[in-house]
Amino acid sequence: MGELSRMIQQRLDDAYASLRSAHADGDTYLADIRQEEINELRRIAANHDIGIEPRE
Repeated sequence: MGELSRMIQQRLDDAYASLRSAHADGDTYLADIRQEEINELRRIAANHDIGIEPRE
């Protein structure tokens, strides 16, 4: 796994953890921000043909 792949996977893992926490806390604003971050990271991965592990 290349450096870009590792970085994207780590950022996705962090964003999913933050998204779960935001949902648990009822923070819809933060949840929306994290969801957009996840969408953007997944788009970047797809544009670079990087396979990422599905998480949620």
